Formats: sequence, C-alpha cells, structure tokens
Amino acid sequence: MILFRSAAIAIAVLVGAPGAFAQAPDQDQLKKSLDEKLAKPFVKNATWILDFDEAKAAAKKANKLIFAYFTRSYAI
Repeated sequence: MILFRSAAIAIAVLVGAPGAFAQAPDQDQLKKSLDEKLAKPFVKNATWILDFDEAKAAAKKANKLIFAYFTRSYAI
C-alpha cells in the first residue's frame, strides 16, 4: 500500500505542478547569459576557438591537446 501511495503522490506532483516546465529563454536572454559567461576570468585567460575543425587543426599545428568546455545554451 505504501508503494501505491508514493506513486500516486509522485504522479500528483508531476501533473499538478504548474510552471514545472518553464518556457525556454528567448534569444536576448541567451545572448546575455553567453556574454556573462564569456566575461568570467577563467574564460578570458585562454584563446577559445568555437569551431571544432579549426580547433583540431590549431591543436595539431601546435602539437597540443584540445580543452573543451561544454555548456547548455538554455541554461540561465
């Protein structure tokens, strides 16, 4: 009986939670978020190449490894 109650509560929370799935940010919000991230000191201490093929060519030419930083564009 306890398992059934837990499942019913979980379903009620998922179905009845208004705003649980917020609207995706618009382009202005995404641009502002990107600009804020690019202004952070750890980002400014390196030269970043945003094109993967260009980064591979530069790494091969300099005989260095590629450091990749991944983020979500929809994260605010």
